[in-house]
Amino acid sequence: MSHRVLLAGLFHETHTFLDGRTPLDDWTILRGDELFSARGDASPLAGAISVADECGWTVTPTIDMRATPSGTVGDEVLEVFWEGLSSGFADGPFDGIYLVLHGAMACENCPDVEGEVISRIRAVESLADLPICGVLDLHGNISRQTIEETQGLISYRFNPHTDGHQVAVESARLLEQIMSSGRRPSSVWAAPSVMWPPTGTGTDDDPMKTLETMARRIEADDDDIVSVNVMGGFSFADTPDTGVSFAATTFGDPEVARTRLAELVDHAITHRQQGNVVDPPLASCLDDVDRHIAAGETPVVLVEPSDNIGGGAPGDATTMLAAFIARDIDGAVAIINDPESVQAVTELDIGDSVTLPIGGKTSRLTDGPLELTVTLESTSDGRFTLEDPHSHLASGAGLYIQMGPSAVVRCGGVRILLTSLKTPPFDLAQLRSQGIAPEECSVVNVKAAVAHRQGWDPVTAHTYTVDTPGPCSSDISRLPFERVNRPVFPLDELESAGP
Repeated sequence: MSHRVLLAGLFHETHTFLDGRTPLDDWTILRGDELFSARGDASPLAGAISVADECGWTVTPTIDMRATPSGTVGDEVLEVFWEGLSSGFADGPFDGIYLVLHGAMACENCPDVEGEVISRIRAVESLADLPICGVLDLHGNISRQTIEETQGLISYRFNPHTDGHQVAVESARLLEQIMSSGRRPSSVWAAPSVMWPPTGTGTDDDPMKTLETMARRIEADDDDIVSVNVMGGFSFADTPDTGVSFAATTFGDPEVARTRLAELVDHAITHRQQGNVVDPPLASCLDDVDRHIAAGETPVVLVEPSDNIGGGAPGDATTMLAAFIARDIDGAVAIINDPESVQAVTELDIGDSVTLPIGGKTSRLTDGPLELTVTLESTSDGRFTLEDPHSHLASGAGLYIQMGPSAVVRCGGVRILLTSLKTPPFDLAQLRSQGIAPEECSVVNVKAAVAHRQGWDPVTAHTYTVDTPGPCSSDISRLPFERVNRPVFPLDELESAGP
């Protein structure tokens, strides 16, 4: 028997401390059968569709909305999504619902968008009792409501997010199991009142490495527990649910699963300081960089979490670029998102020079523009295909990426890739597509926190993660939180553990 499934996606990581808002115009929207255009790519949506094809589901595709991490989302975006989702209700009755979610989306008047969507679905009489499964980003700020009113929301297990497609496949197969067997699992939630910056949530490092290992052990120990989520949270969102959380889906006794989650809570609290990463200043490593370059130990990667595009930052901070130029580092490369500069230089002929302000135009927290005389080397439409289908970037955008109109300019020995659309630097094809071989660079400014590692670590001789002015600093204690539930580490000291 073919199962009937309602399918939708809503994907945004919201940085509520940014000055700007994320309006409807910033979103890529697929409606109806357009969702099937993801079939065969590396995205979570493609993973769900592959299971639908494999199992012969009759799918009602409704709406998929996604935008690059950015500021608080306009309320109209949620209503457009809900209108698109509800347009499919008439195709019922359904046997199940599948959702591709991020988990850290916040609107102006709705700090828990995913929880609101689940609540609205449950308020529809024909959907109230249907199993809901789906996929979550590891950086979701997940509420108890979101987990405990659904049957199988499974999160990525790796950061960088190399497993988004596979986890979507896993959760879709869980939905098939539920619909075919009639057995209904339950989901339980727990949280340790801990926040970590994105730099503290890499799964190759503790505390996340051990927490994920513990989660896999829980799954192996109990056949009834089919998934355990370790959510690192997204600490640049001021919401009641911001922070680390855990969830388990079980066909057995939910209290047993809740007891196992308490082990994760205790570990997160006990080892909370491990995730509280604070980066050293840029100046602390520049002499070392010079020595590495002189010794031929290149490329050196300077990671700049404060301007992490994947965390919502504008990607146009100039502090590191200024250091490269001041030292005239031959072979240095920086990527700056600056559509105004792209437009200015594309009016030139290749080889022409111009003086213009570059970068630093969108955030009061960065050092501002640099007045530079640059020479145009190349222009392009900014399109490229990921060379690694397991790239972190694939989890949100699939295989085909658009940087918008782009240009490569040179200032002395430093090359600057100028883009028109914020593009996280997670895949080496970004530079290769513009004629820059990453392996041949001396030093590269990578505006990221952890997600770049999948692409960059295999080719990098030395990596330094440093602090610069910007909205995504690892020192989250400096952020003006007002809505997050207190007490919470590192804003407060914790006296005891508890779910």
